[in-house]
Amino acid sequence: MSLRTDSPLVDPDVIARVLAKGRSTGAEFSEIYVEDKRSTSAGLDDGKVEQVTSGRDRGAGIRVIAGDTTGFAHTSDLSERGLLAAAEAAAAAAKQGDGGVHTIALQPVFRHPVNTIVQFPDTVAKARKVELLQRADAAARGVHGAIVQVSAGYGDSIKQILIANSDGIFSADEQVRTLMRVSVIANGDAGMQTGYNSLGHTIGFEVFDEIDVEELAIRAAQQAITKLQARPAPSGAMQVVIKQGSGGVLFHEACGHGLEADLVGKGSSVYRGKMGELVASPLVTVIDDGTMAGEWGAIGVDDEGHASQKNTLIENGILTDYMWDYIRARKEGRKQSGNGRRQSYADLPMVRMTNTFVTNGSENPDDIIRATDHGVYVAKLGGGQVDTASGDFVFGMVEAYLIENGEITEPLREGNLIGNGPQVLKDIDLMGNDFAMGGPGTCGKDGQGVPVGDGCPTLRVKSMTIGGTAA
Repeated sequence: MSLRTDSPLVDPDVIARVLAKGRSTGAEFSEIYVEDKRSTSAGLDDGKVEQVTSGRDRGAGIRVIAGDTTGFAHTSDLSERGLLAAAEAAAAAAKQGDGGVHTIALQPVFRHPVNTIVQFPDTVAKARKVELLQRADAAARGVHGAIVQVSAGYGDSIKQILIANSDGIFSADEQVRTLMRVSVIANGDAGMQTGYNSLGHTIGFEVFDEIDVEELAIRAAQQAITKLQARPAPSGAMQVVIKQGSGGVLFHEACGHGLEADLVGKGSSVYRGKMGELVASPLVTVIDDGTMAGEWGAIGVDDEGHASQKNTLIENGILTDYMWDYIRARKEGRKQSGNGRRQSYADLPMVRMTNTFVTNGSENPDDIIRATDHGVYVAKLGGGQVDTASGDFVFGMVEAYLIENGEITEPLREGNLIGNGPQVLKDIDLMGNDFAMGGPGTCGKDGQGVPVGDGCPTLRVKSMTIGGTAA
């Protein structure tokens, strides 16, 4: 267990009284979420350290549910008086009721650690964190004289949370995250070209004993230099091979959001009413797993106090389940899946992904390339947008190459992948055996961002639309 303290953020007796206050107007459910987050960040641009900052954010959110109505209040005052006032406000917003007394019997505190921390980042001197950025800057600039700008950033956070509710749940977790990113600009005859690389894990500063900072920066620089010689991306429908790792973001966006039970319930998902149906190629199994130790989306418990777990969403092409939070699971009379997440104590929880990925197939990645006569090899995907109701999406190709006669040939300038999520899932005809997770991500939904991971093996889609600029 990596927790440095077993002391609760708020006294259990106070919590019980707060939960009782939440139900004092007759509501059937009350909940408290307490958070204490400490963070450090540092940035370097053009060889100069621009900022080194530290911060702390503490507070609690109180949720009260009466029928189909939810009352919510949050406060940065963690005294009993402040918490009771927030609970009273949330209860009033949920329902005017009987004013009765409700006794809450909390279970023993539940902890479900998924990571082991060797060196907590707040014990490391800021000078060592800045040194990482300086090493990355020097390594990137040493790749080629065409590198004209390097930007690097470091961040870490330690977040302690406590969740209790009127059903007796009493859970706690400590989430440690360490992040580094490198952005590079190269200048040549083709104009400015960019490269980007990042790492992020739910472990401590020991991550830099395992990962070479210089190599991280060199890969970003090489990406920018390669693109100086790139030709415009073609346009039209063709075979697309997506490299292991970062291609997982395609599935996060193209089908992951559509498998969140709140969007399904609202009729905003193309997967509504398709449980048990074949929705993808039989080669495709999609999993969301909050227990993946070290990965960016790993959590011990979700933000409703439910243990993180491994959920199979699509198995051999068949839709087997959605992701659930408390409200949607309660409405459907089923168990939660550990996917109730929130950005902070000032936000309500909603259904969110953790680490979402496609499992291994059986093909050798090199054989997938050799089997492709003419197409595009996407080595790194960027951000994208998806319409969950239709499944239509657009993704940027950060690093891509032409495939000709079964070989990867010329690099391509940035273009777009355009398609429909359900159709792409059905059109996957080759699945590699080289599964890897991609880099750290932040998933945005309804104005809230939470850390997530995604991954996949190398795979081929038999037809996708490339939005390039070649004539």
